[in-house]
Amino acid sequence: MPDLLSTPPAQRLLKALGAPTPAPLRRHRPGDPLLPAPALLGAAKGGTLLKPAEKVVKAAGATVLKKAPDGGGPLGALVFDASGIRSTAELRALYDFFHPVIRQIARTGRVVVLGTPPDACEEVPHAVAQRALEGFERSLAKEIGGKGATANLVYVEPGAEGAMASTLRFLLSGRSAYVDAQVIRISQAQVAEPDDWDAPLAGRVALVTGASRGIGEAIAATLARDGAHVVCLDVPAQGDALAKVANRIGGSTLQLDITAPDAPKVLADHLRERHGRVDAVVHNAGVTRDRTLGRMSEAEWDVLMDINLGATERIDAVLLDEDVLAADGRIVGVSSISGIAGNRGQVNYATSKAGVIGRVEALSRVLRGSGRTINAVAPGFIETQMTAAMPFATREVGKRINSLAQPGKPVDVAETVAWFAAPASGGLNGNVTRVCGQQLLGA
Repeated sequence: MPDLLSTPPAQRLLKALGAPTPAPLRRHRPGDPLLPAPALLGAAKGGTLLKPAEKVVKAAGATVLKKAPDGGGPLGALVFDASGIRSTAELRALYDFFHPVIRQIARTGRVVVLGTPPDACEEVPHAVAQRALEGFERSLAKEIGGKGATANLVYVEPGAEGAMASTLRFLLSGRSAYVDAQVIRISQAQVAEPDDWDAPLAGRVALVTGASRGIGEAIAATLARDGAHVVCLDVPAQGDALAKVANRIGGSTLQLDITAPDAPKVLADHLRERHGRVDAVVHNAGVTRDRTLGRMSEAEWDVLMDINLGATERIDAVLLDEDVLAADGRIVGVSSISGIAGNRGQVNYATSKAGVIGRVEALSRVLRGSGRTINAVAPGFIETQMTAAMPFATREVGKRINSLAQPGKPVDVAETVAWFAAPASGGLNGNVTRVCGQQLLGA
């Protein structure tokens, strides 16, 4: 269905009413530069992350500035090392760096604040100051969202400086177009950077469930673009659509009902026999059975919970127990804003998606230090067949209640999944990243 509010008459009406007019977002295209303009880097006194950040940005081909250009030219990114801020008084360093230059941020520019996880700070004032960075970053994201620009905060554990490259490249690039106002944590890890950052998944085998359409199809296509062989999985009823996706991206198919009692074993055997292992597992398959709790049937609860959560638990248990998941394997779950904020008529769906977050939190502790990781994405309003079927008014409002004033696309979720799935993202474990343009309500 066409986006009626994007037509010229509707845009004139929105402008007259004072409604936000969204800026076009910068999404990744192979060969694009990292940034549309130079990056300005700075640091608070005592910070330890400026030099490794500068190394990453320069290696990615961006121009790095240490002071604002004369004449006030546009800045493609502002990267600030706030790890040295150890007290309330020292938070003034944020104002001193950003105040003179924030209005120079380019359209679709990026702000990245680097800090130390508060729980890694030994002194209370240090922890307080580092936690304060979250309020700064989220508020700044709302100020610059009208330009299609984003702001994110990256906490880097002490000793994890060498694992920053994958995350900085992602956040500064067009791959992170709809990732805004997020807090990301990088842990210590042995990380091997790819030979080619345009093919970070080269030689990897990835499994994507629910791959026949929508977000699953976009994930499969993006992982294949980045070099992976993708095993596209869906139920037999989706076999024709699944084959079309796999053929288009050069992948393979597996028709399987993941809730079947023998599904985990069948899947594990298939991956081991056909590919020797699996390097990335993306649990995208999911359903909705929306109804208020008082009117919900037992089947509407049970079927949804088994598909969205139970099957993923059983599959991961077999893949891990039988060592089918590679030693540096990646598990990526697909949660939802509903699992964070809740939604009327979705108690079953929201419960399952909150459970996905719970799995990330619990299993990440088990996997820590093993080389394997688990993370999740939590999409907000993403334009799909499902959202196209929503009532018009609900859909049009839902699209715009975020700092970027527009809906996301399936590729925005897919890019975030690909970032988590990459070998170079070994420092990312236990993160749940919203892909929602900083949704303004409930999260």
